[in-house]
Amino acid sequence: MTVIRLAVLDMAGTTVADGGLVLRAFDAAATSVGLPTDGPERDAARRYVRDTMGRSKIVVFRSLFGSEERARAANAAFERAYDDFVDAGEVEPIPGAADVITRLRDAGLVVALTTGFSRATQDRLLSALGWQDLADLTLAPSDAGRGRPYPDLVLTALLRAEIDDVREVAVVGDTVGDILSGRRAGASVVVGTRTGAHDEQTLRDAGATHIVGSVADLPDLLLQS
Repeated sequence: MTVIRLAVLDMAGTTVADGGLVLRAFDAAATSVGLPTDGPERDAARRYVRDTMGRSKIVVFRSLFGSEERARAANAAFERAYDDFVDAGEVEPIPGAADVITRLRDAGLVVALTTGFSRATQDRLLSALGWQDLADLTLAPSDAGRGRPYPDLVLTALLRAEIDDVREVAVVGDTVGDILSGRRAGASVVVGTRTGAHDEQTLRDAGATHIVGSVADLPDLLLQS
């Protein structure tokens, strides 16, 4: 395996356990813009949110709600709801995540934490976890141009880390969007984790090169003796 110099790690579902808060925040957002609380329309919308987990939330809402005004209203309501969950202490790290990030950095890797949330929500989450200085880089879609499944977050991390070769990048996440973004960026290692939104077969079908039980398994995979 090519020596890995940059690890691009997703947050919610990969390094952060949020216990289904994304779907709860979506329900609040959908209700706020008039989506029926029960029935086939709500069921289809929730299914779409699950399928597109990891993608930029404003893009998901544009697909769901059509008009830009309604999408922005839903996105604002989503962020308020998710921020309230964060402030209430309803998020916690995946066991071992912080230690893994520190270990990777100590071994000489650059570590980037990425998200489909807004920059403001990502900063709130980092602050709640005490992770403001844990990683080398933290990136939201607004920092890169486009969110997942596009390769922009990964390539922005590569540029900022001054890595010469995309093959020296590992991308780690729990969703199809994470896997697609890594493959499209040209990363040689694209790891699916079984701690989040999508199951192992779904991640393999999306093109994951490796599957791990959790982020805690990364050092054994990425660090060569």
